[in-house]
Amino acid sequence: MPLPRRPGREGDRRAFERGITALTQYAAREGRVVVPRTHIEETPHGTVRLGTWISNTRSGREKLTDQQREQLTALGIDWATAT
Repeated sequence: MPLPRRPGREGDRRAFERGITALTQYAAREGRVVVPRTHIEETPHGTVRLGTWISNTRSGREKLTDQQREQLTALGIDWATAT
């Protein structure tokens, strides 16, 4: 039985883009980027556990690319540029 494929960098990039899409949609609707941990956002590309995504992204922020940090900062996430 083959092992399931791990998403790798391409999968990570796609997951980040889905999170950015969900956060952009949420911010446009709610006028803020403070998202409850349990919030789930429905996007045209599917369901995103947005609160969990933000928490996980913040925990792993040292692994973000400069472009990813810029995207988060542009949306108003202040911890994206902090080290």
